Amino acid sequence: MKYSIKAGSPEKIVSDCIIVAIWDKGRLSEEAKVLDSASRKSVSKLVQSGDITGKLGETRFIYNAVGIAAKRILLVGAGDKKSLSSTTISKFFSTAFKVCRKLEAKSLHFSISSCEAKDKDKKWIASRLSQEAEMAGYTYTTTKSQTMKPWAAKSISLSPSTGIQRKILDSAVKRGQAIGKAINRARELGNLPGNVCTPTYLAQQSVSLAKSNRSLSTQILSEKQMARLGMGSLLSVAAGSAEEAKLIVIHHNGAKTDSRPYAIVGKGITFDTGGISLKPGGGMDEMKFDMCGAASVIATMGCIAELRLPINVVGVVAAAENMPGSKATKPGDVVKSMSGKTIEILNTDAEGRLVLCDALTFVEKFKPRTVIDIATLTGAAVATFGSHVNALLSNNNELAASILECGQHSLDRAWQLPLWDDYQSLINSNFADVANIGGPRAGTITAACFLSRFTEKQKWAHLDIAGSAWNSGAQKGATGRPVSLLVEYLSRQKA
Repeated sequence: MKYSIKAGSPEKIVSDCIIVAIWDKGRLSEEAKVLDSASRKSVSKLVQSGDITGKLGETRFIYNAVGIAAKRILLVGAGDKKSLSSTTISKFFSTAFKVCRKLEAKSLHFSISSCEAKDKDKKWIASRLSQEAEMAGYTYTTTKSQTMKPWAAKSISLSPSTGIQRKILDSAVKRGQAIGKAINRARELGNLPGNVCTPTYLAQQSVSLAKSNRSLSTQILSEKQMARLGMGSLLSVAAGSAEEAKLIVIHHNGAKTDSRPYAIVGKGITFDTGGISLKPGGGMDEMKFDMCGAASVIATMGCIAELRLPINVVGVVAAAENMPGSKATKPGDVVKSMSGKTIEILNTDAEGRLVLCDALTFVEKFKPRTVIDIATLTGAAVATFGSHVNALLSNNNELAASILECGQHSLDRAWQLPLWDDYQSLINSNFADVANIGGPRAGTITAACFLSRFTEKQKWAHLDIAGSAWNSGAQKGATGRPVSLLVEYLSRQKA
């Protein structure tokens, strides 16, 4: 998609479709008033007829209006002008793109310079426009014999705003485009079936990503290499599968070599049967999404390389398949992690924390400033937050506060749960240093307690995205979260 800032009075903008806002109770935005005056009241007549009231999400077309250069006018309800927020702006854009996706319009123009969100500036609005456009243009077709007709739109323009330089808006639009593309990369990886998206496939994609970005380099560790490092916990998960586990290490070198990096670590269970602790059959197909944490790490690394962030970042993906084969780990087995701690595996379906703990120990070698792990870890997170919020737990309040703020800014929100010592006793074991589950209560917290025992030397945060990483039902598919949150966090850091 090509994006641009296009100046000119709304009625003179040449475009296949021009989009303007209608406020609640049928009040016209400034741009809508200009179009109305130039088109013999075509906009106000439609409003007066009751066909559009300005309620958020409403849409109506006006075709071939007299005096208007654009072929179509799309009126989009924006709700109450006084309460216009980043959330409603995002809804405004997603609604407009959903409608325009069905058109043969090759060019779209958003004439919305008078729209001001109470909690965000024009730079944010410009960035969100291109991000939403990229997301709207994504359709999964990889394993279909008949592909859907692609979106006809080839260019999207935005009217300039007073008080902000055009080059700043241009930069914001490019940033939003990069984030949207990264979200789509994560969605694509998540949507691929488990027989395609294996640990080896994730490794191959990471190597290809590095080849196309100068600031990136990728290293892939085999099972033999992991065994030499003592990663008995990670390897125990892959023991029952014919697919070899991979530890994927991606470096973004945006600062001096002696500048300590920031680290992001992703759970990459490319398919999770539960192992010997077999999951119920219903809905098991969705366990291909159990690598969405890994997908978010790979996509984020690509995005920060495109944005040329002036920091060093290391992305680590622990990729494995959890199967109930003859060599699979059994409930009650004890394994030794890379840290030296022993783990009693009470439930083989609590495997994500087993691959993550070794990855988190491994990443210590880079002496990271902060570490964030991302994982579709617990059903308890789904029960607590549904699909709206990423669960956040951390051993550092400053880091947690920064992630929460970045979540609000990017509309990829998180909510913090306690990581109190009171919960640690739930994962004690009579036969090992720690058990991999803590019983039926507080599952999200006890999972993080487990990981905290392997991050004691780090400024660390854990994002449980089990509810937010994909949608079920008719809209089944990966969401690409929390890529926008991670990019926002890393964009705010310094070398």
